[in-house]
Amino acid sequence: MARATHGSLVDAIGIRIVDGDLPPGTVLTLAALEAEYAVSRTVVREAVRSLEAMGLLSQRRRVGLTVREPEHWSALDTRLIGWQLAGRRRDQLIVNTTELRAAVEPVAARLSARRATDIQRGEILRLADELARLGAAGLGNSPEYLAADIAFHDLILISSGNLMLAAARAPIAAAIEGRAMHGLTPGVPNPDALDNHVATAEAIGRADADAAEEHTRLYVAAVLTEVRRTI
Repeated sequence: MARATHGSLVDAIGIRIVDGDLPPGTVLTLAALEAEYAVSRTVVREAVRSLEAMGLLSQRRRVGLTVREPEHWSALDTRLIGWQLAGRRRDQLIVNTTELRAAVEPVAARLSARRATDIQRGEILRLADELARLGAAGLGNSPEYLAADIAFHDLILISSGNLMLAAARAPIAAAIEGRAMHGLTPGVPNPDALDNHVATAEAIGRADADAAEEHTRLYVAAVLTEVRRTI
């Protein structure tokens, strides 16, 4: 086996945990990991610290390293999201992150309608027009559509003016990208979702908080319905 680096060791163990190959309650030891992956004790310790920080492992004296239950994981960690998107938990992860969007994005859109700068409003409208143009051309599964989609949602979260909501940008973007990378984004986007993206942008543009929130709820609901149908 090739000698693992700290980063690759974190990935190797993390993927085994999220895929269930190392289920909750599994006890590991530093010595066993050192031997299995042909790395130094220092590299193992560094990897274990990273996995502890993510909530995947706990370490207790005279017990060793114990794999923790999923409810202890740092669910919004983009590295953890990436492991799940690449493994057996992909479908559940996509549903979970879409449900997160349903909770977060309507509130962010309402606040964006109230707080966004004129420049931000103009850019949100431009991105919505770009999504509509690409969607009409059957390019909903293109890199250009993906980039515009992520930028659109990022900017709504940023322009909400709420740092806690803005902190959801990375996991939401990772989930949108993961869905696209695994071929789950259609070339022709769901018309309800796309139309409500545009309507959300228009509502933010005219500072209509109620409409921005409502149209966001509608497009996230359309996306969630599509996700549940395709996975």
